[in-house]
Amino acid sequence: MKVIENNSSSIQLQIDKIKQLRAAYDVKEVKHFPFSKDPSKPIPGMILEESFNLDALNKYMKHLEDKYEEIKQLMSKKYVPLQRKADLEEEMIVIVKRHEVANSLNKELEFSHRRLQIVSYALTSWSKSDESSSFEDLVKQIEEIHGLHGSQSFIEELMEDDPGKAKEAEVLLSYIERFNQLISLGEYEKAACFAAKSPRGILLNMGTVNKFKAAGKIKGKPFPLLSFFEAIFTTSHANRHPIDAELTLEGIKCGLSEKRLDLVIHWVTQEKLTFSEEAGDMICDYGDQDNYNKAKCLALAMIIYSECKLFNKIILCLCKQDQLPAAMEYIQQLKDYTYDDLMQLIKLCPHYGLIQCLTKEWKGKPPLLSFGLTILYLFSVDMKKVGIKLLHELNRSGKENWQEMASICSQNGFDRLCDEIISTLRSQAGVTEISEEDDTVNLMEHVFW
Repeated sequence: MKVIENNSSSIQLQIDKIKQLRAAYDVKEVKHFPFSKDPSKPIPGMILEESFNLDALNKYMKHLEDKYEEIKQLMSKKYVPLQRKADLEEEMIVIVKRHEVANSLNKELEFSHRRLQIVSYALTSWSKSDESSSFEDLVKQIEEIHGLHGSQSFIEELMEDDPGKAKEAEVLLSYIERFNQLISLGEYEKAACFAAKSPRGILLNMGTVNKFKAAGKIKGKPFPLLSFFEAIFTTSHANRHPIDAELTLEGIKCGLSEKRLDLVIHWVTQEKLTFSEEAGDMICDYGDQDNYNKAKCLALAMIIYSECKLFNKIILCLCKQDQLPAAMEYIQQLKDYTYDDLMQLIKLCPHYGLIQCLTKEWKGKPPLLSFGLTILYLFSVDMKKVGIKLLHELNRSGKENWQEMASICSQNGFDRLCDEIISTLRSQAGVTEISEEDDTVNLMEHVFW
């Protein structure tokens, strides 16, 4: 029984395997030959009795003929003769060319229409204004705002066959119109923010500044011009390019005129601006008028001068702040700092301490100037009071050598001053004149530098 059971199991496994192979073969055969029928099998959908009925068979035959016609029509649509394919390709090429021509013409017409709209829009804006300026001036203003100097004018660019530029010009004109509306309505704070965020910085120019200047001051409201500069300087970090030097100068001028040094300090130290020598000079002049904030102004001006690489003015600011050691270090480091630069520095800042530093040794290096020549320079540039004050300081120090001073005056053409010094020396009690034959005395014993 055990042997028979084992044989039965083996046979059953073989039968199952054959069934699986047969099923897989049938599926493959049906997949590759979906229209093939096995004539030995009954007709699908008909019972055995109907397969021997002539009417039923005729009806089924009609069904097969309809199916055949359907398949035939389907085949005629999917497949065409080779010659027909070539004809269709030629027709397609002709149609594509027609489409390209029509598309090109359509773009030209669209561009012409948009260009006319822009000109019409500009004319409408001009006619709605007070017409104080001509239409040509409006076009020039648009050119300036558009920032196209050095390349093409606005009209030339507008007349190009480039719809993209025409569309951009249309947007810019719309932006300008909106800005002018805000100005006319007195919404100066909104107009300032609107101008600061203008595309391509089209409203960051002197024309816009003049509009805010014309508004003047309004009681109970912030100064419109100051609001404009606050807006553009605050958003300067977001701009692709820094605020130009002209606007920077105007902004600093506005802030100082409104006594808002705090704003100017913030703008100079934090924002993205373009500095100039004029801006630094303006802050220095403000400090000369406001002694309380003079030190702040000088430090602020130094930032601008440093950015502009104006080393002479940096040294002058250090001297005005009595930072003489730092100024001397700066001078020693500058190889191209000339004698004329030193004299100009003394002229602008004639302090005794500075002249002392320049006429003495500095950290083992020889003095840069002679004290006597410095005094003579002050007399030559009509700064006699300063020169006399320095002579008094020299007299107090007890280190003077008036004989040498008189000699220097004589050598440099100041004979009258030389005679006055000698006359004063001779009138002093206990002073004796030494003859030139007496070589036992060294007249240059106390050469003063």
